[in-house]
Amino acid sequence: MVPLLGLIVGLIIGIFIPYHIPREYSNYAAVAILAALDSVLGGLSASLDGKFNIKIFLTGFFGNSILAAFLAYVGDKLGIQIHLAAIFAFGNRIFVNFGNIRRKALKIKDYN
Repeated sequence: MVPLLGLIVGLIIGIFIPYHIPREYSNYAAVAILAALDSVLGGLSASLDGKFNIKIFLTGFFGNSILAAFLAYVGDKLGIQIHLAAIFAFGNRIFVNFGNIRRKALKIKDYN
């Protein structure tokens, strides 16, 4: 119930108090958001398995977001688009976690 309330409050804040991210920070924000979404879906998957640990979730949530944004920053300073590697990695994990959640929710075994 608490995560649902947090989602609703976040959506309301985002709708009524819009914030525009400057173009020069868009790469950092993109990888940080993907890292956070990966952590949220990973936490949901772990919760469905009965293995959720708040310490692991919080350190992954903030650690992944900060590390991804830092790598994007370093890539910008070096003139290399490192943020694309982070986007690929987190995007892949998001789809894997979503597939796991879907199978668990539908109670379908993985036959791979």
